[in-house]
Amino acid sequence: MKKNNPIKSFVLSSLCVFFAFCVLGCSKKIDAQNISFILDWTPNTNHTGLFVAQEKGFFAEEGLNVEIIQPSEDSATMMVASGRAQFGVGFQDSLAPAILRDENIPVTAVAALLQHNTSGIVSLKKAGIDTAKKLEGKKYATWNSPIELATIQKVMENEGGDFSKVQLIPSTVYDVVTALNTEIDSVWIYYAWDGIKLELSGLETNYLDFAKLDEVFDYYTPLFIANSDFLKAHPQASKKFLKALRRGYEYAIDNPDEAAEILCKCAPELDRELVLASQKWITPYYKAEAEKWGYIEAERWNRFFRWLNDTELLEGKLPENFGFTNEYLN
Repeated sequence: MKKNNPIKSFVLSSLCVFFAFCVLGCSKKIDAQNISFILDWTPNTNHTGLFVAQEKGFFAEEGLNVEIIQPSEDSATMMVASGRAQFGVGFQDSLAPAILRDENIPVTAVAALLQHNTSGIVSLKKAGIDTAKKLEGKKYATWNSPIELATIQKVMENEGGDFSKVQLIPSTVYDVVTALNTEIDSVWIYYAWDGIKLELSGLETNYLDFAKLDEVFDYYTPLFIANSDFLKAHPQASKKFLKALRRGYEYAIDNPDEAAEILCKCAPELDRELVLASQKWITPYYKAEAEKWGYIEAERWNRFFRWLNDTELLEGKLPENFGFTNEYLN
């Protein structure tokens, strides 16, 4: 997961014993029936369908033994690339630099977790940041990613704003409620968790939705990634895994309250009220208007990569239709 990604503001606490940690250098042979899935961070409603598939036995019905693990110091992308996990959660924006850093990085996006980007900039209403232009003169908590900062610059310039007037405060935000009650005026969040958390806290906020501010930023974040070598060596097992995962998310779509309870059961340290409210909010994004769950639209994928190429933020050019496939979706 990208450095200080806003998903890292999700609740920090111990995982339930359901999760097993990945051991570096482990000698256990991985075959097509034993699959490790690496989370991007701690459990949250992005992951509900995964837990449902495990709890309901959908993986077992496909003859798969799926182990869900949490990332170590390495990102989920790097752990999937190294083969320490066969599948995991990634992000299109962090996958891009990884692809260019090593053209042969064996990671492929295989399914959309959400059909739309649900991230954006949040601030307390009293800060008056109801448009991107009004970020001028305000303090923004940054993890100093080139793509992050270029994104904010573009949405501001779309409205005639001056990005150089934003006061960048290097900061690791673990709790958005606490952060916005300090000197920080604005934070990049994923609304399904931190936005709902703010709603439940009773704070009045303004939210700048990237996907609505500019279609370029309606990219795939988060998404499901896989080790490319595993996909080639075990295509049927890969299809079975995604079939069970699809069933888990479709069950969550049809039964959001029950699905939320399953997540709470597997991660009892989570705030149940937050999980239930978050599940209600995020459920429509699992599939949205897509004809089938998980489908990655080439034009939307390529549009974001074209913007990265045009901005020359990364060393090298990202090719069209590279880094993703719908081949393993049922």
